Amino acid sequence: MSVKESYAGKINRKLNKKLRVIAVAAGREPADLVLKNATYVNVFSNELCHGDIAVAEGLIVGMGAYNGIAEVDVSGKIVLPGFVDAHIHLESSLVSPTEFAKAVLPHGTTTVITDPHEIANVMGTDGIEYMLQATEDLPVDVRFMLPSCVPATPLDESGANLDYRAIDSFYDHPRVQGLAEMMNFVGAINGDPQVVEKIVASQAHHKKIDGHAPDLKGNDLNAYIAAGVYSDHECHDLADAIAKLERGQFIMIREGTAARNLEALAPLLCDKYVERCMFCTDDKHPSDLLEKGHIDYIVKKAISLGADPITAVKVACHNAARYFLLNNRGGISPGYLADFVIIDNFQDFNIEQVYKKGVLMVDHGEIQDFPSPEIEPYLVERAHKTFHVAALTAEDFAEKRPRGIIGMVDGEITTVDAGYSDRIDVEYDVLKIAVVERHKNTHHIGIGYIQGYGLKSGAVATSISHDSHNIIVVGTNETDMAAAVNRVVERDFDFRQAADGIKTGGNNLGVVKDQHIPFIKQLGKFGENAVVNGIVFGKVKQAAAVARISRLAGNQTAVQVKIKNIYFHWRAFKFMLYFFDVIVYRDNICKSFLRLKDEDENHISGSGRRVFKYCGDAGFSGTGLSALRYF
Repeated sequence: MSVKESYAGKINRKLNKKLRVIAVAAGREPADLVLKNATYVNVFSNELCHGDIAVAEGLIVGMGAYNGIAEVDVSGKIVLPGFVDAHIHLESSLVSPTEFAKAVLPHGTTTVITDPHEIANVMGTDGIEYMLQATEDLPVDVRFMLPSCVPATPLDESGANLDYRAIDSFYDHPRVQGLAEMMNFVGAINGDPQVVEKIVASQAHHKKIDGHAPDLKGNDLNAYIAAGVYSDHECHDLADAIAKLERGQFIMIREGTAARNLEALAPLLCDKYVERCMFCTDDKHPSDLLEKGHIDYIVKKAISLGADPITAVKVACHNAARYFLLNNRGGISPGYLADFVIIDNFQDFNIEQVYKKGVLMVDHGEIQDFPSPEIEPYLVERAHKTFHVAALTAEDFAEKRPRGIIGMVDGEITTVDAGYSDRIDVEYDVLKIAVVERHKNTHHIGIGYIQGYGLKSGAVATSISHDSHNIIVVGTNETDMAAAVNRVVERDFDFRQAADGIKTGGNNLGVVKDQHIPFIKQLGKFGENAVVNGIVFGKVKQAAAVARISRLAGNQTAVQVKIKNIYFHWRAFKFMLYFFDVIVYRDNICKSFLRLKDEDENHISGSGRRVFKYCGDAGFSGTGLSALRYF
């Protein structure tokens, strides 16, 4: 049983650490680590400086001339502060926080500010606690903004309803920085007491409040900012961003997977505005993390768009640290955390090494092992059992009255009014869509129609559905819609208890256990259009693919490969953590699931890297393909 440290003991421990830091800084004792002959970005004077960088007790103690127990010559390299992602939903990475850390560390990210909005909408405060425990002591420092909108709208039914009282105790946690994006800007503008009291409570704890208010103008914008919202990450054009900057807000320039605003907002990276700008990704999916990068990708792109390299680096670390009052990171200075990114040059921007608190964590892409945090068994159990839905039949989706048609816009997240229908008409691409409440077994089902999806047979069901994450199903007939939803619910078991031979529509679902990023990277090396259980891995002959995957999987499962020129819409896996799943039915689904633009063809190549640990399974009915699940 651990004994809680006394206050006097804590002060004494910190005193001894501080005395050593002072002694090393003064040159009386050798440093733990010295980066010799460093050229480093000075975010305070906006220039490149030169000298040794000394580290002791995980902190930078000085720059100049030092000797150390360990010395690393970084001549010809550039040393940067560790990068900070100012706003991200970790759930969007589709992996556990441990695997997320393994993915972003090689890209130089050492701190992220996360909003556990998705898991809180499913698990309530248990979801917040789960994420806090799952991120404890990772080599990427995970800071939290508490979700402000659970549920996001009164029109939906989420797994919880969190008012300010429900989240108030979390403000005392040392890694909680404030209140996350206030999506309900309408409530804030109109003075809804239940909305505004969350802002007031965060201010009472002297915490930050982040914003989410696209295209607000004039007095509405004034009212929103006056309510106490300090930042915004939803700016998609320059005029919107400047209007908010002029009123004192900080702008998070977002370049994620679904929303990419850097090109539009690149002019902000100038002397006039840059001090109040920072970089964020918001949602960063597996393919982007592995194929493009994280904050390093934004820095490289900003430089390519004409930004000064030192300015781009400063926005990637120092500005976010200052905004969130993380005063010991985001720069190379005495007393700051020894979080370093070592690159070859600004033009190529290849990351060679990453240090976290003076410890080498990444060396030319190789990540040092670190333990996963321990999570209370109750929370693990809770996170794996979140579906409460009775078995459905085709009759549950029967509806003869006219319903509205949601018109999809190709390549956009916006929709249009496409009229009404009282029936499915596959020839005209009018399909049935339904939302099934999954949290409390209410049997509430909302039914409508959708056009533009392209499905020719079968049904698709997913529990990845912002923001309440109920089950959404689209189908060409009610029978397959019921089958797809039931399979999503049936899959609600502990991922660790996977076994071969699960049946779906008469086909076996193979299992590959305990997979991790290196295995997924290997899958990304395939060449011809090979579909392994509906997931594109690139181009390779069938026999070679079977042998290659079986070997990489350790022969834990028999893998069937069938060559088809089809593409799998990986975005359907968006925001899947332990409590999410995607089930795909029927053979034509992949053909119609994603219409690729010409510029996406190269991005699809090698897309085995799109699949991460914990990505769930895709069940196919009537195709003869086995499904492959990654744990």
